[in-house]
Amino acid sequence: MVAVAVAVLALAAACGTGGDGGGGAGGTASGGTATIELLAFGSPEELAAYRQVADAFEAANPDVRVRLAEAADRSDLATRLAAGFANGTPPDLFLVNFRTYGQYAARGALAPVGPRLAASDVLAVDDLYDPALAAFQRDGEQVCLPQNISSLVVYYNVDLFEEAGVPLPEPGWTWDDMVAAAAALDLPDADGDGLRERHGLGVEPSFIRLAPFVWSAGGELFDDEVAPTRITMDDPASLQALGDFMDLWWVHDVVPSELEYEAEDNESRFANGRMAMVMGSRRSVPFFRTIDGFTWDVAPLPVHDEPVTLLHSDAYCLPADGDHQDQAWRFVEFAVGPEGAPIVAASGRTVPSLRSVATSPAFLDPDQAPASAQVFLDAVPTIRSTPTISTWPEIEDTADLVLEVALWRERKAPEQVVAELDEATRDAFARAEG
Repeated sequence: MVAVAVAVLALAAACGTGGDGGGGAGGTASGGTATIELLAFGSPEELAAYRQVADAFEAANPDVRVRLAEAADRSDLATRLAAGFANGTPPDLFLVNFRTYGQYAARGALAPVGPRLAASDVLAVDDLYDPALAAFQRDGEQVCLPQNISSLVVYYNVDLFEEAGVPLPEPGWTWDDMVAAAAALDLPDADGDGLRERHGLGVEPSFIRLAPFVWSAGGELFDDEVAPTRITMDDPASLQALGDFMDLWWVHDVVPSELEYEAEDNESRFANGRMAMVMGSRRSVPFFRTIDGFTWDVAPLPVHDEPVTLLHSDAYCLPADGDHQDQAWRFVEFAVGPEGAPIVAASGRTVPSLRSVATSPAFLDPDQAPASAQVFLDAVPTIRSTPTISTWPEIEDTADLVLEVALWRERKAPEQVVAELDEATRDAFARAEG
């Protein structure tokens, strides 16, 4: 959270100075070849795919070179972006999640891609999935171009389910179905070493993991979905969904405790066979494809009253004062388009935002796990997203801290947790732009 706060403050200071139009971290070499810098972070498999896309782009565009700057994680990416904007040398292009891009868009730091998309001979608005596009729009203008449209799903160990005779998750399964499966597949300490043999479910104690279940139950997170000023969640449906979520820790005890989570993350527990199910986005696929001890697959989120999932999408953004916007846009067209998108999709990391690639064997490869990749596409109509106001990263981090206390350390009534969420985030909402 500190890294995000520092990044936001630095960005605000940079944008407040107005800039001199000399941005851009790339350069132009002798002979007229331009070099553009692309800043991104991701798994080794994902970064390798970006390098492949860059190589393919360079082969087709000999007048442009792409230098991939690799951030260690999201916090490092935010810090490096803030420093670049503050110094007047942001990267020519960067990939950012929709939940964090608002801090840049709100301060006029980005060059909208809408006019370029409208004039493109490679891509058209109708070629791309609407929820991903909408997440990167501001005042009706397309600011950044999404490369993927992932959603939250449940990964599950097929072998464990079949060995225990537990029905496999399928579309339409309910919250109670998930809890029952988690309880049936959870194994307590059997050898007296104080460690649970297997957890039935893995889910982070975070606001974005809670959100889709509040929506599924018919509740609402905010006082206004378009221009929120506070977290509400004080209606009966929201309180019930929050209570059910809390019960995973305090009543059913099927998820890791704080100590267990800090000792080993949920993805690793699932990969080594000591967790039957785990909630995650498409980002987990490259790692899970290294599993050779069991068969795994994906299922949609369980349903309270109606199917809902949460958007996980990243987009290419151009800084407003970049020196090589034309070349950077050509790369975006290539990377998101029919030539580049299959390369990244083959890594397993992305659900392509380009419909034609998402529905092709490049994504729905029957020889690659997960077998039920169609689940990600079937979920698109049920996708919802959190706000993109400028202080959203701070709001999310603050809300996560409140939930961690309530889920890991001190059992509280749902009404008290909601009141604490509201109180803790009010100031950040009040400082939000757009």
